Amino acid sequence: MILLEPHNVIIQTTLGEKIIKPSSLDVAFVDYDGVRFHLSTPERKTLLLLSMHIRCWDELVRYGAMEVLQREYGALLQPQSEPEYNVSLAIDLEQAPASSEDRDAFILSIALFKRNALAAPFESAFKNQKQLEAAGTGQGELMQIHYRDEEAIYVQASPDRVTVIFSTVFSDETDRIYGKVFLQEFVDARRQPAIQNAPQVLYSNREPPLEIRHLSNLRNTEDTGYVTFVLFPQHFTPVNAAATISHVQLFRDYLHYHIKCSKAYMHSRMRFRVAEFQKVLNRAKQEVTVTERKTVTGRTMSTR
Repeated sequence: MILLEPHNVIIQTTLGEKIIKPSSLDVAFVDYDGVRFHLSTPERKTLLLLSMHIRCWDELVRYGAMEVLQREYGALLQPQSEPEYNVSLAIDLEQAPASSEDRDAFILSIALFKRNALAAPFESAFKNQKQLEAAGTGQGELMQIHYRDEEAIYVQASPDRVTVIFSTVFSDETDRIYGKVFLQEFVDARRQPAIQNAPQVLYSNREPPLEIRHLSNLRNTEDTGYVTFVLFPQHFTPVNAAATISHVQLFRDYLHYHIKCSKAYMHSRMRFRVAEFQKVLNRAKQEVTVTERKTVTGRTMSTR
């Protein structure tokens, strides 16, 4: 099974190259979920400006994204972002760590720019869960992150758990079929003894879960589904919290990626079978024998 990495490979590769050999740069690129990046050298070759635009930035700021980014990047975080982008980092290559191990860790932290911004509502929910657990009652705020045009992530803390709900929309009918099968496998896989400690996964088609059923802006169509992850305290202990956030927030990209991989595999198998059938048909063709006969006058006649 292929797992997507939480960091951006383009950022990681480019930074690694520019630290070794600085040069002018101006490149824009888009991540799986439509997050836009711009990496440039507006002033000098050794000063990189990394800017990011996320569709749900205002919601992330409300849930503490700036505090998380300030904690992770400190002075690299710019008070004013680049025009048309939400947030920017200024990376001075001359100040990069000298040792290779520290340098790789520094580059990886920059490549986790989007992951750290999206981590804010999850960290807030984990903290809220501890407070509700101590109080023994109540429900946390239902945080809504509309990170795609028609899809959203809903996060809510309870005294004994944190619930994460993904709304999924498949506009293509083939993707819808693959998506339903794939999501149902998530539900069934947890029955295996080896992964009994994994988060509980629930899937519903069209009908939203109870936690968000009161919202007025939900779609109620056949191409809409909801995937619910139930995270218990053992899933977000100080040791596990970072990995849990990275895996959960990548779920929709992971689903989209593997649907495309499944379709590509099916198409390759279909092409292989067609080629094999063509070989069988070619072997089944009978050879036509041509015989020559001559008349009394010497003319040649051919028969098949």
